[in-house]
This record gives sequence, structure tokens and C-alpha cells, in this order.
Amino acid sequence: MDALSPLGMVSDNPSDNQTEFGEAEAQKDYFVQKDGVKFAGTHLLLDLWGASNLTDPELIDRALRDAAEAANATILHSHFHHFGPDGGVSGVLVLAESHISIHTWPERDFAAVDIFMCGACNPYRSLPVLKETFSPTSSLLAEQRRGLIA
Repeated sequence: MDALSPLGMVSDNPSDNQTEFGEAEAQKDYFVQKDGVKFAGTHLLLDLWGASNLTDPELIDRALRDAAEAANATILHSHFHHFGPDGGVSGVLVLAESHISIHTWPERDFAAVDIFMCGACNPYRSLPVLKETFSPTSSLLAEQRRGLIA
């Protein structure tokens, strides 16, 4: 992990609900069944306009961690890059169930957030945490079901 540190902020702190995957666990099917449809997971695309707190990588890391925990996701790793003192932040929280990523444009008061989760996680539970942290004046949400099985 130390080799990645010059590239940005790297976390060695997985979430408390991370477990060792045994052979039986590795065979588990994490596809989701909802409304009679089976798919890999739910991918939410969230645009936050009029947002604040877009330049602090530590605060953004904490917000994404809190959002992942609210969704009952398992945090494996995080990495954030800060584009200067007043610049934006790009980063990702890698989850056992997929990821949450963010790209911020503080000069436009805008953040683009991707939340992709499979299994028993509920990505919609992440939304109030993110909206509380970034306090957008408006937001746009789109859902994509990934890996759709007919």
C-alpha cells in the first residue's frame, strides 16, 4: 500500500463487517432478484448540483464510508486523489459488493457519484448520507440494473 500513497490517499482500513471468504462463501451467488428479474447489481448514478465539501479528500472518504456502511456493504479499500488545495477530488471505495466512486468539480459546485452494489446491499440507503454531507441544492438520480438475465 505504501507504494500507492504518493498517488493520493490510500486506506488500509477495511470495514468491520469484512469476513474471510471460505470455500462455501466463494460459491454463493451474489446476483439480485427484484421485481421478478435477476441481475448482477444495482448501479446508481447520482449528480449533485450546488454541492459543498468537494475539496477535502478525508471528508469525502468518510462520507463514502458512511454511505457504504448505511447500505450494509463491505469496505475493502479506498483511494482518493486531490487535485490541489482548491481542486476537486476523484476517488473510489472498493467494496466486496462492487464500488462507490466520486469525482468533484468544486469550481462548478458539482459532484458525480457512482454506487454499484450486488448481493444483499441496498445502495439507496447511501443517498441520505451523501446528500447530508454534500448538501446539494438539486440532484439527479438514475438507476441501471447491471448484468440483467432475461
